[in-house]
Amino acid sequence: MRFSALMSVLRSVGPVIVGISLGFTLSLLSVNWTEDACHLDAREGDDVTPGRDGQLRGARKPNSISSLNDAEPEEDFEPRIVPYKQVQQTAPKKVVRARYISTELGTRERLFVGVLTSKNTINTMAVAVNRTISHHLDSVIFFTGMRNRKVPHGMFVVSHGDERLIWNMYQTIRHILEHYISEYDWFYFAQDDTYTEADRIKTLVDHLSINRELYMGSPEEFIGGEMEGKYCYGGFGYLLSRSLLLRLQPFLENCRNDILSARPDEWLGRCIIDYTSTNCVSEHEGLHYHHYELGKNSDPSKEQSEQFKKALTVHPVSDPEQMYRLHRYFTEIELQRTYDEIAKLQAEIKNVSVVAFDGNRSAQWPVGINPPFEPKSRFEVLKWEYFTEEEMYSCVDGSPKCELRGIDRMDVADVIDTAVGELNKKYKPVLHLKKQQLINGYRRFDPVRGMEYTLDLQLEVVNQKGHSRSITKRVHLVRPLSQIEIIPMPYVTEATRVHIIIPLTLQDRTYVDHFLEVFASNAFETSENAILTFLFIYDPVEAQQVNQNDIFASVKTQINAHERKYPTVKIPWISVKTETPSQIKFMDIISKKHPVDTLFFLASVNTNINTEFLNRCRMNSINNWQVFFPAHFQDYNPDVAYRNQPHPATVDLVKDAGHFDLRSFEESCFYNSDYMATRSQMVADVQENEEILETMDIYDMFVKYSGLHVFRAVEPALHQQYRYQTCNPRLSEDIYHICVQGNLEGLGSRSQLAMLLFEQEQGNST
Repeated sequence: MRFSALMSVLRSVGPVIVGISLGFTLSLLSVNWTEDACHLDAREGDDVTPGRDGQLRGARKPNSISSLNDAEPEEDFEPRIVPYKQVQQTAPKKVVRARYISTELGTRERLFVGVLTSKNTINTMAVAVNRTISHHLDSVIFFTGMRNRKVPHGMFVVSHGDERLIWNMYQTIRHILEHYISEYDWFYFAQDDTYTEADRIKTLVDHLSINRELYMGSPEEFIGGEMEGKYCYGGFGYLLSRSLLLRLQPFLENCRNDILSARPDEWLGRCIIDYTSTNCVSEHEGLHYHHYELGKNSDPSKEQSEQFKKALTVHPVSDPEQMYRLHRYFTEIELQRTYDEIAKLQAEIKNVSVVAFDGNRSAQWPVGINPPFEPKSRFEVLKWEYFTEEEMYSCVDGSPKCELRGIDRMDVADVIDTAVGELNKKYKPVLHLKKQQLINGYRRFDPVRGMEYTLDLQLEVVNQKGHSRSITKRVHLVRPLSQIEIIPMPYVTEATRVHIIIPLTLQDRTYVDHFLEVFASNAFETSENAILTFLFIYDPVEAQQVNQNDIFASVKTQINAHERKYPTVKIPWISVKTETPSQIKFMDIISKKHPVDTLFFLASVNTNINTEFLNRCRMNSINNWQVFFPAHFQDYNPDVAYRNQPHPATVDLVKDAGHFDLRSFEESCFYNSDYMATRSQMVADVQENEEILETMDIYDMFVKYSGLHVFRAVEPALHQQYRYQTCNPRLSEDIYHICVQGNLEGLGSRSQLAMLLFEQEQGNST
């Protein structure tokens, strides 16, 4: 019994005892068996070892770190104090950053295109080449010997000053090595009688490695066959890699002096083969350079060979008309291929959606288009507009019904025709459908996917036997938003000085005080980069009495007072005499008194001008590119808008306080050079009919006689107080009608005018 109890105790305590014993044993094995070498009174029995320096060294201490050479004596570390020396401050170097990220990162464009043309064909074949490929490729430059005095519009032409073919080829390669070799990876050259399928060339280049020395095109034997290798025939175009041109660069001068040839493409091929040992190839790593030789007087629409359909280039093209026909043919092929790819992707989406969690419901209609917008509250619900073929029941001016016209009428007609066409595609040849009438039409704009339509169509259905009947069919259509395109715009800045022109007549004098007060606080006190100029308009009678009774004497006094108040400000004025005030006549006088790079802002005395708008005037007016015509916010008549209410000190931009006056074109921003160029285009019409200077305003002049972008937009920063305008009957009927209509629309909103009429009728009835 005692033995069993003892064994149970040992089982529990035994592992602990063994562990303690093992720990003591290991610790004893790691202790020093001798004293440290620093003790000189070591006993005889100690195990010591002599060092190189004769001193005794003991065994290494436990857990100490040994040196690389244990025989080296251990030295104590002695800290060393380094004296502080003040660093002399030098001027920091100015870091100049590149303007574009691609320049700093060394990123290059993919493809450069050079077209070899001549003096005789630059206005015909070269123009056709430019119109067919320039909008597909980023950089297209035309190289010629002697160019005509008049270069075609929209083309970048480099002239070498000599008509010799070999010299022009040498100068072309040299020009590229000097100006473009660091910006592009691939260089494509073609003649102006070669049609190039631009998208296929880009696709080929995208699959080629930029590190290869490649000379690719249509290989041809050298004339005579004595020289080894093949060159690329220039008629079908050829590709050169950047690395190949860089390798050729040191030997280009030798090629010009040593190689004799009658053909520029053969000369370049011999130069490349002699100094780089690179032959022309039509295939590289499974990629083929397809080309097609076009027969004489052949019709592209009748060519059915597969080689023609796969061609990257076609040669020779006899005239510009044939170039355009080729472009149409290949564009239709690419368009049909795109439609086929879309149909294939739609079928794949449908097949994949079957195994999705929601089944076929996960594939939105139409397939591939973004799902509809989902409103988060009742305020975000999109509104449907009801329409018929003749009328629209959601009008811009708020009226319940208006005539369907203009672009809206074209939109509805196009949607109906598309719906009937798609129905015929679906049911042919069993049934043929004809539209009888549109019963109901609904549309709404979804910002996520585009314009949605729902049409109830009454159709006549005719079967194969000729029997017909009338049915009603509901169809749904979507006009999707197209791909967003970034349009490059010239560089503009907000530092441009604005010259503000304010025409004044006899009726405008009372508004000058308020105008100067507002303008002084917004421009004079903030040192705005703008110059204010008044244009005093006298009729013949007022001009004769200017010395005795100047109608603008009070205005000139106010101008002098502001110039004394703000010593750095000068407010010039110009006086003109005319019976019929006209914007074009005024600007003819003002334009001659200013430089061509002057930015004008033509406004009225009722306009409240601030810095925010002046900056938008600078940004939206682009020299030789765009003019800006803002639509100001016009206050309603306060007696109508705030009937039986106190008039507010400031007016907010709300629909009950005013409206954007889309009929007014009196404010405009444009450069003097653009005005002068446009004005010169109407000289012939003015000689035939001088009255157009009085019947036409500046907006109509830019629209009709200039090729500039006319930018028209509402401008919330441009505000005008209510004012009844005096309409001049001497002006054209259209301008007079616009003035009268503007006075009527500026009285108040429809609801305010309706309430005013209702109150008057109530008062008359009582």
